[in-house]
Amino acid sequence: MTPQKGAAFLLKIGDGAQPPAYDTVAGLRTTQMAINGDPVVVTHKQSGGWRALLSGAGTRSVSVSAAGIFLGSAAEDRVRGHALAGTIAEYELSFEDGAKMRGPFLVQRLDYSGDFNAERTYTLQLESAGPVVPV
Repeated sequence: MTPQKGAAFLLKIGDGAQPPAYDTVAGLRTTQMAINGDPVVVTHKQSGGWRALLSGAGTRSVSVSAAGIFLGSAAEDRVRGHALAGTIAEYELSFEDGAKMRGPFLVQRLDYSGDFNAERTYTLQLESAGPVVPV
């Protein structure tokens, strides 16, 4: 297995159509994904003192963080619109090896910042709002 380039880890947003077409959220410098699981503990007396978990049960979620330079693209405008409205949109995560994951996400946080004589930047936090599946 060879190392993969971080620049090829892309965040894309759906256009709202069915089936959705996905546009890259432009200007991303960093992207991070975390897959979280909240297990159901079924430990009992016969567990021998070891914690026992119920396979396939519990709450699963995916969190995505990204940061970049604001370019004013249509995809960035859609992200901001969903953040302001508190609505859920379809997103796609794309990796260098061709793997993709898609699912509904809510913009949990969108921050903009800028310094005098420097570019305007933003940070973004997405939380899954349903199944995130490989495609």
